[in-house]
Amino acid sequence: MAKNLLIVESPAKAKTIEKILGKDFEVKSSFGHIRDLEKEGMGINVDQGFEPIYKVSDDKKKVVAELRAKAKGANEVWLATDEDREGESISWHLCEVLGLDPANTKRIVFHEITKPAIQKAVASPRLVDMNLVNAQQARRVLDRLVGFEISPVLWRKLSGRGLSAGRVQSVAVKLITEREREINAFKSESSYKTEAIFEAKDINNRIVNFKAEGKRFETSTTARVFLDKCINATFKVEDVQVRPGKRSPAAPFTTSTLQQEASRKLGYAVSRTMRLAQQLYENGHITYMRTDSVNLSETALENAETAIKSQYGAQYHHRRQFQTKNASAQEAHEAIRPTEMGMSSIGDAEGQKLYELIWKRTLASQMSDAQLEKTTAKIGISTHEDKLTATGEVLKFDGFLKLYIEGKDDEDEDENAGMLPPLTIGQTLPLVEMLTTERYTRPAPRYTEASLVKKLEELGIGRPSTYAPTISTVQQRGYVEKRDKDGVERKYGILTLKNNEVTEQTSTEITGAEKNKLFPTDLGMVVTDFLNEHFTQVMDYGFTANIENEFDEIAAGKKVWNTMIGNFYNPFHKTVEDTMENAERAKGEHILGTDPESGKPVSARLGRFGPMVQIGSVEDEEKPKFATLKRNQSIETITLEEALDLFKLPFTLEDYEGKEVSVGAGRFGPYVKWGEAFISIPRGEDPLTIDIDRAIAIIKEKQEADAPIGYYEGKPVSKGKGRFGPFIKWEDLFINIPRAYDFDNLKQSDIDELVSKKLDKEANRFIQQWPEEKIAIENGRWGPFIRFGKLMLKLGRKEDGEKYTAEDLTNVSLEEVKKMIVAIDPTAFEKKTKKAATKKAAAPKKAAAKKAAPKKAAAKKK
Repeated sequence: MAKNLLIVESPAKAKTIEKILGKDFEVKSSFGHIRDLEKEGMGINVDQGFEPIYKVSDDKKKVVAELRAKAKGANEVWLATDEDREGESISWHLCEVLGLDPANTKRIVFHEITKPAIQKAVASPRLVDMNLVNAQQARRVLDRLVGFEISPVLWRKLSGRGLSAGRVQSVAVKLITEREREINAFKSESSYKTEAIFEAKDINNRIVNFKAEGKRFETSTTARVFLDKCINATFKVEDVQVRPGKRSPAAPFTTSTLQQEASRKLGYAVSRTMRLAQQLYENGHITYMRTDSVNLSETALENAETAIKSQYGAQYHHRRQFQTKNASAQEAHEAIRPTEMGMSSIGDAEGQKLYELIWKRTLASQMSDAQLEKTTAKIGISTHEDKLTATGEVLKFDGFLKLYIEGKDDEDEDENAGMLPPLTIGQTLPLVEMLTTERYTRPAPRYTEASLVKKLEELGIGRPSTYAPTISTVQQRGYVEKRDKDGVERKYGILTLKNNEVTEQTSTEITGAEKNKLFPTDLGMVVTDFLNEHFTQVMDYGFTANIENEFDEIAAGKKVWNTMIGNFYNPFHKTVEDTMENAERAKGEHILGTDPESGKPVSARLGRFGPMVQIGSVEDEEKPKFATLKRNQSIETITLEEALDLFKLPFTLEDYEGKEVSVGAGRFGPYVKWGEAFISIPRGEDPLTIDIDRAIAIIKEKQEADAPIGYYEGKPVSKGKGRFGPFIKWEDLFINIPRAYDFDNLKQSDIDELVSKKLDKEANRFIQQWPEEKIAIENGRWGPFIRFGKLMLKLGRKEDGEKYTAEDLTNVSLEEVKKMIVAIDPTAFEKKTKKAATKKAAAPKKAAAKKAAPKKAAAKKK
């Protein structure tokens, strides 16, 4: 048995460190967090100082058992989890679960997984820092309180059981929503920009063209007046100013700047950047990837100097030590950098691009400034008092630009761009042409994942470890979607002065196209409005940032964590109770106008199945009409005309093979109906444009897709792709296809195996059933549960603390099951009774309406 057991977070890191430490250490992984707040209930004892109730995750019980066995057999246990608060917390949880005393268990941290760093850490261990643990615990408890208490309010007030709120995620959605509304409200204004093209000789005595700019004009009329005055004008250089300039390199990467630059230069999503950075760190290629710091260690500075001088020469080196501007930076002590400055390649195809970006940025930060010569020339017009300005710059010494250019692809840089030919005062310049081109103001751009991270960082919201999960969560919840937006064609005017003649023409351009931008969904906007109205404090940017500062004070030992939580929770809980009791239901309804045919109001709102348009109201005798919005439409921006277009569905086409063909839209989107068959129209295709030929093509595509790919017990098996991925269908069974199977080339043996497994699973699904009561006890993925109507009720534990098994429930009576249901959800039967009563009450109302209809019609005739 090894003398020392060292526990890290990831298995990849464990392998690398074990090679470094040798036979005296056995290195094992905890595979991340081993405990979290209990999922049953809130997991927090509010009345006992917000004491967290932790539980070892089911999927970590085997890991914990193995670590316990290893710990018992080791002379000493060392904890080497990550250096941030999350890592400190994991070390403390390991102490708690493995029976280690935090007061004497050795804890080591390191910024990089290299031999010198690991050996140095082992030589100087410390203890678990409980201030850092409490800071992480405070964040986890506060986020659970916010989510646990606000989410049920959203379920009731927005009719969406899957809705949730989060301290950081809700603020992130608010930012995206506010930007979207700013864009929608923006009114673009045009003006005419002046540009003149002149001829001059360059240093090689060749004729070259260069550009000068003039003033802007509000209208084409004033632009035309200016150009007319320039006919037969003489253009002379009146002044030339040459000034030295320089560009300095950016600081090494922090988590945020790495995410931004990887997005700009590599097109990586934030989650992908962090996944690759994690791999690079665990394989020993870069320092720790969650950091607010731009600082470089003395060793890193020395290694950078050696690499730069050997590769580029001494004149390219300039030592710099950057200072972190963010006063609350706390996650680590060094910027993200390569562990070996002289190594530009790591031999890993997937991680190479990100590694090279980090390597270039780090070395560039220690390189000389780029030296420039900036030239500004003023050009006079003999017929006009206005001047034209030509600017350019000459790169005298490239410095850090030899290696790295921030925010642009190196190969796209033209080092001669913006250069001016030699100009002298009094020099007459031949005019090639002068243009005044109509240009439009543009709104602020929608956020990308990277620019959202930058904004959150600027506001002091969140920390390096929270950015990626926050952005993933808001998309998974359906509050935000990342997508492209097609541009629209727009006309613009051009006035040209050439050969002493002014001409006017109109051209077109595509404007408004966007790629990989974050758009709020209608759901996200309605939830944001509701939270803004009722939970002002939680949604306030300054308050959210101040919470982060309080976490920092806890980490520094300046605040008691549960006192800080109490100061937040007490007024927050009162707001939750008040909102649950008094707030009105939120629909995000927008009145669009009146339907010209029926005279009824037309509105757009969020319905049970998503954004929709409605003609009429529930108070009308006649049932309202409903239509689902298209993917690119929003309840906030849809017009009355666009809304009425949605009601052109369904429409009937010609018959095909003796069956009626029609086009409509339903709960799951637009469809072609052929006889009794409903066939989804491909996403992105406008149903209003579908004619009989296209409808037949869609029908045939569906027929081909539904053609049997095999048989099971003599009955056909077909395949398709649905919302949850590829599947096969046999009778009424839909069977998802795991990745292990080749979906495009399923063999008969695959079909037999998949169907038989599904049948076995269905056979074992029910432990007991009472169909007339709509009650069943079923086997679930996480153990047995009770299904009552549409409710899925998770069973608690038995009196002995153990979980229920199928055997425990095989002989349970119906009355006992009903008692269990009431124990889990005391209002379950009341809900069912209330729902049934509502349905029964609705029937007489409709009957009464039908009886009243002829009387009303007769009254109208009179």
